[in-house]
Amino acid sequence: MTTSPLERAADSFAAELARHRTGRGLTKKQLATMMGFDPSYVSHVEGRRHRPTEDFARRAEAVLDAGGVIWQRFREYDQLRHTRATPGHREPAPPGRWLPPGTGLVVERETATLTLVDGTYRCVIRRRLHNAGTEPVTRYLVRVAVDRWPDDPGRSNRHHREHPLTFAELRFRAVHHDDGAREPMHWRVRHDRDAYKEIWLLFENADGRFPLHPGERAEVEYAYRVGRVKWGPWFQRAVRLPTRHLAVRLDLPAALDPRVWGVETSLSADEGPLRTPVRRHDRGDRVVFDWSTDDPPLNTRFRLQWRFRREAVETPPVPTRPADRMRALGVLPPEATPPGRPARPLHLPREAAAAREVADRLTDLLARAEEVHPLSTGTGLAAPQIGLDVAVAVVRPADRAAPPVVLVNPRMVGESPETVEQYEGCLAAADHRGLVARPLRIEVEHARADGSRMITSFAYGMARLVAHEIDHLDGRAWTDRMAPGVPLVPVEEYRESNA
Repeated sequence: MTTSPLERAADSFAAELARHRTGRGLTKKQLATMMGFDPSYVSHVEGRRHRPTEDFARRAEAVLDAGGVIWQRFREYDQLRHTRATPGHREPAPPGRWLPPGTGLVVERETATLTLVDGTYRCVIRRRLHNAGTEPVTRYLVRVAVDRWPDDPGRSNRHHREHPLTFAELRFRAVHHDDGAREPMHWRVRHDRDAYKEIWLLFENADGRFPLHPGERAEVEYAYRVGRVKWGPWFQRAVRLPTRHLAVRLDLPAALDPRVWGVETSLSADEGPLRTPVRRHDRGDRVVFDWSTDDPPLNTRFRLQWRFRREAVETPPVPTRPADRMRALGVLPPEATPPGRPARPLHLPREAAAAREVADRLTDLLARAEEVHPLSTGTGLAAPQIGLDVAVAVVRPADRAAPPVVLVNPRMVGESPETVEQYEGCLAAADHRGLVARPLRIEVEHARADGSRMITSFAYGMARLVAHEIDHLDGRAWTDRMAPGVPLVPVEEYRESNA
């Protein structure tokens, strides 16, 4: 007997439901109970005696955590049902019909643009979000990942260990579009790895909060940049939320004669070519490649790749001098943090979490710095040195058994009259040392997480390290404390004189 497309779609939904139910080891009665339905209802749907409803499909997807597959089968059935009800007309699925488990967000449209200019890739992602859930949304997770050689993971891993991606070079920014206005969005780091970052975009800024309430829509945009030494010839978009339309644009120099192609992968299919073509547009000295798709399945990854036919194979430079190695880690050069501008104090306890995250980043970077440039006398790092305008510093004592000292909103409140003149250095200017006079002892007032203040005394080497970092936070160059006319000493000469 011949079955109609609608019947086949209903059978496909029932089969998918049964497969995921048995895979979870659930009986029909158990699944119905977990979904809040009559115990016989699942049996009737799987037996084709009841047709699935939207509510049933949504609850089944949430309980079985099927990665969107059950919902996709229902949508295919539902679209055919609408087609049969209105001949000649296929009604599109209303945006935001499905509430994904745990989020309630739907991406109605994403446009992602990658532009190569002067050896740097500039990425701009813009998404129109719909809160189809029942709770206000106050943050949104985004990801930044690089892979220098996507076809050689071992080589890429080694490269990124030596040249980790840093927030300082990313220059990450985020904005919220509201009735034509662009409101900056605060953001917070979730994960910070050598080649991978996870960032919470916060629906708030210094002027207040603007959560995305149920039923509301908003456009968010975030942008960053990465040099070609760390980003290989690929650009990938992963569908993690229900998405209605995805568009990708590559904007590349025509002089490099780019060739672009694309592949897609999913949980249920191996890598294959994109199902829709990439369109090329020649625009003077630029070549633009556009690709888009509607209703991409959940957990699908789309990757555009390219090669430049008029360019020799590039060999990334390997930093040899200490200052270059610090730049590669993300420590900004002195000219990038001009003196005269004090760092912003954090408002505690409201910004306690931000203080911890900045301190963790500084601590991790100090550990990396000591791997490529050992310092036996201890070292420190202040937030402005990695591009963060907040009053946080971390100091690692010479005794590596001692824990790092974290200072939030510090200020010197006392110092001994006795001083000593010694050579000191700075990670931002690691090629040189300078003779600087510092007090033998200092007293520093700094903040606890709850906003209360405490005073800590430091002596000798730690007093020098702490005072140096407070100079950074106060917007003062450490070289300004050198006697007039005394030059900086190259680090090689300094080591020879102290051998």
